[in-house]
Amino acid sequence: MRDLIILGASVHAGEMVEIVERTNRVERTWNLLGFLATDEKRVGQRLNGYPIIGSREQLAEYRDVAFVPDNTWPRSSSVPREQLASLIDPSCYVSRTAEIGRGCVLYPNCFVGLYAKLGDYVFCLSGTIINHDDVIEDRVVLCSNVSLAGFVHLEPDCYLGQGCTVKQCLKIGQGSLIGMGAVVTKNVPPNSIMVGNPARRLRDREAKTREQGLNSEK
Repeated sequence: MRDLIILGASVHAGEMVEIVERTNRVERTWNLLGFLATDEKRVGQRLNGYPIIGSREQLAEYRDVAFVPDNTWPRSSSVPREQLASLIDPSCYVSRTAEIGRGCVLYPNCFVGLYAKLGDYVFCLSGTIINHDDVIEDRVVLCSNVSLAGFVHLEPDCYLGQGCTVKQCLKIGQGSLIGMGAVVTKNVPPNSIMVGNPARRLRDREAKTREQGLNSEK
């Protein structure tokens, strides 16, 4: 078993604890030490049974552990890539031909199809469908029940809201946000906020919200 620390202390970090425990019931993989928080005031508290053992300033002190980030952990933090682990719930279907990067999290009942490719820091909430030949670049968040048809390409820093759908062979430009329940039928320019069925461009997405993680979009 390898020591593991969850980076972040959000509600999703608390849920990730149970993915770790579910993984260990199938095969003993992780010794979860606890969390590092972005807020020093959280240090010493407990989250879903595990301690918040430090803040992001202590990151460099843990050189022999694996890290898995929650969706709010700042991607600008200097986390050695070789220490990033991916956390995949045992209920997920992941094709043996798929590629999963580092620092990814797949909640229960996600589907990753034939030849799909996920970059680093991809965060998928429950029921996400990533079909064959999809390409998901770095730092993308897919909320519950997002459905991507085949040959979809998501550029870095995109956020796809709960229950949205993307037609096959489309590209979602870097930094774009797809609203909850939207149906995307055309390529999306970078830094766009898309809403509706069929999805229409509402306005630009501000850079500061892209950098603040999933909670900034609620």
